[in-house]
Formats: sequence, C-alpha cells, structure tokens
Amino acid sequence: MASCHIVKGKTASFDVDPQRGFTPLCPDELPVAGGDEIAPELNQQAQFARLRLVSKDCHPAAAPWVANSPAEILQPVAGDYPNLDVKWPPHCVIGTEGNRLIPGLPDEDDYDLVIEKGSDPLMHPYGACFHDLVEDKSTGAIEWLRREGIETVIVGGLATDYCVKTTALQLLRAGFRVVLNRAACRCVAAETSVQALDELRAAGVEIIASSCELAD
Repeated sequence: MASCHIVKGKTASFDVDPQRGFTPLCPDELPVAGGDEIAPELNQQAQFARLRLVSKDCHPAAAPWVANSPAEILQPVAGDYPNLDVKWPPHCVIGTEGNRLIPGLPDEDDYDLVIEKGSDPLMHPYGACFHDLVEDKSTGAIEWLRREGIETVIVGGLATDYCVKTTALQLLRAGFRVVLNRAACRCVAAETSVQALDELRAAGVEIIASSCELAD
C-alpha cells in the first residue's frame, strides 16, 4: 500500500458537515447511506493532524430553496437568487436533531474551529469555505488555516459528491495541499460520486482509500 506522507505540525483535519441530518438517523431529511458510520475514520485521520475543524449546515426552517414536496427536490429555485441553485428537503435546521454531529465525534467545544454555514435563507452553500455560491463571503476557514501555518488539509465528511467535493476544491484553489479520505466520506449517489472523484483527481486533490495510507 502506498503511503501518503504528511507533516503533522502543518496539517489540519477537516470534518465536513458530519451531521445527523445527512444520515439514516434523520430519515426525513437528507439521509446518506452509511453517513452515521464515518466517525471512527474521521477520528483516525485527525491523529495525523495538529488541528481539527468541523463545518455544519445551520439552516432555517423556511427558505426559497426548501422543497415542499418530493417532486420539487433538485428542481431549480425560481426567482432572482444568485446564491441558490436547486431545491432540497429541509435539513440540519438550527435547534433540531438533524443539526447535531453524528455519534462518535468529539463535542463541538473540543474542535479547534467550528464553521457554521447556511443560516441565511437566501444562500445555500455547499463548500465550507464560503457562505455563498459565488464565493465572495468567506466563512473564515481559509484565513484561519493560513494563520495557523497549515499547508495540508485532510478532508472527510458528508457528502462526497456535494459539500465534501466543493470544500476540497475551495481549499485547493486557496493553495493548500488537499488529501481526501474516501473511508471518511459517504456519497448521495454512486454516479455523482464517481464524477466528483474524477473532478477532484483532475484538479490535483490526492485521494486515499483510508487513513491507513497516511504516514508522517
């Protein structure tokens, strides 16, 4: 097995949206198969990093992007909303079970940084580095990582084909070395996951099967 060498002191581990709303624990939201099973692998990859951060969707209960029926899911949002694309079921609403981290992860207070995104009803970001789709409004993640002297970011979370992919590309464009840990991710759909992994590889993201490939 090939090793992916990192320098722990210059590495951060990024848990992207590992929330119950994206797992079968909340079946009426956006349940990703196996989404509640990634905590051990996220914890393992964090052993190779000096810092650990987590992002969370923190959505309102009502917004133009909320689908009111199954037929509306993934349909374009009507109207002039530059930071909205398609409709989704309500998920990860502030104050609900779906907003909580999956079992097995640290308490939020034990992370070095917690990024909250998606609270504005007129914005539905995927990546954890910007509040908006046009990437004008930073969440502060990139600036914080730079200030801490981080050069490599190990990424895992939910889901591979949406928020994880977008976050990894945002970090790569910001100049970081990005390592995607597939065992610490789950996908919405197999087809879009394959497309996402191909896009990530082509962009320059390093993809490993599990944290067993990491070495310092």
